[in-house]
Amino acid sequence: MNKQVLDVLNQGIIILDAQYIVQEWNSWMEINSGLKRRDVVGTSLFNHYPDLSTPSFTRSFKSVLRFGNYIYFSQKLHRYLFPFKLSGVFSQYFEYMQQSCTMTPLRDETGQVSNIVVSVQNVTESVYLEQNLKLLTQQDSLTGIYNRRFLDRRLEEEFKRFRRSGRRFSLLMIDIDNFKMVNDTYGHQFGDQVLKVIARLCSDEVRGSDIVARFGGEEFSIALMDSSSEGAVSFAERLRKSIESCKVTTGTGESVNVTVSIGVDEVSEKRDSWEEILGNADAALYASKKKGKNCVTLYEPSLDKGAAEERRAKRKGD
Repeated sequence: MNKQVLDVLNQGIIILDAQYIVQEWNSWMEINSGLKRRDVVGTSLFNHYPDLSTPSFTRSFKSVLRFGNYIYFSQKLHRYLFPFKLSGVFSQYFEYMQQSCTMTPLRDETGQVSNIVVSVQNVTESVYLEQNLKLLTQQDSLTGIYNRRFLDRRLEEEFKRFRRSGRRFSLLMIDIDNFKMVNDTYGHQFGDQVLKVIARLCSDEVRGSDIVARFGGEEFSIALMDSSSEGAVSFAERLRKSIESCKVTTGTGESVNVTVSIGVDEVSEKRDSWEEILGNADAALYASKKKGKNCVTLYEPSLDKGAAEERRAKRKGD
């Protein structure tokens, strides 16, 4: 294959013989690997990349050599074949270049497969954009925590998991007390700052397996995995006190305290759906508001669910 043609390609090209000896190593490979062609050609690929000597790689290689088929190494499965260090903007997101690679048969004049072409394509930018697009669809734009859509999906998944395996979880519904007054007194920009502070405090308190989401407006939700109602109430009290003791500074330097009301429910065999758990936690939240706010209530059947729905409809005046 014409070396000049190989060198103008915007992808890596390696040509190997049946014994994994490098026959060609184009300029793209030189630039990204730091290995000069003269130092690689004529040597085993595994001398330079011993981690490639795996059953998966060699099995694929032998298959192409024997049957003349094509093998595709997807980035989603392998991330990369060659550990090329990144520089520039993407280095803060990935340690190594993300790659999609193929093995292609190269035939001689008799039609026999004599060599294998390994091509390497840099897909780091595409992977970065895809991951960020996915993040945007599940992230609240103001606070950076999960959004309602993601929460609903995860609650549905966790409820199904509970039905299968009995893995318990509890749900907290959290509402900032007198938030309309905060907005009216100090402005919406300060209100946004309060939302960010509450989101951070919630995130700081949970474990990695828990889910913190902005439910909407001034409401937040936390799903506590492997947590009983007793443990969830204890957690909620600790969170409530942490928020109560936190001061948020206005643009004029004034320090403002905010409080939250919290409702709690736990998954159980008596719950028919994840939506019921959500409604129960919301009813418990309404009960906390009726008690005078800045408190935690555990759901019990005597609580008024209808009143909770009415509270949600009127929450702008809450």
